Amino acid sequence: MSSGGVLEHFTYIVTVFLMVAGLYVVIARGNLIKKLVGLSVFQTSVYLLYIAPGKLIGGTAPILSPHYTVYSNPLPHVLILTAIVVGVATLALGLALAVRIKETYGSIEEDEITAADNAVQDAEDARS
Repeated sequence: MSSGGVLEHFTYIVTVFLMVAGLYVVIARGNLIKKLVGLSVFQTSVYLLYIAPGKLIGGTAPILSPHYTVYSNPLPHVLILTAIVVGVATLALGLALAVRIKETYGSIEEDEITAADNAVQDAEDARS
């Protein structure tokens, strides 16, 4: 592939890298805050995936004028704006849940939370 080919697909290369990095963090890390950061990185890659083809070189806003013949589609930008708002709300809810989990279990590490749940379940089974 020539360097022009790599530069033409640069946004897609960055998108795939961010997607893989975010997915790796979500899967491989046990810390709930790190998982939320990975989810945010993954969401950002999806934003880039939708925005990248939405810009046309030489395109202008879709305002009818005899001077312009090429128009950019504003729909991807509007959808991503909505997705960003939903992503921020999701992150805020996730952080609030992480705070409550920390208050309840004393940890935000997945394995420690699971161990505490298993200990409680074993104690309840022993009583029965």
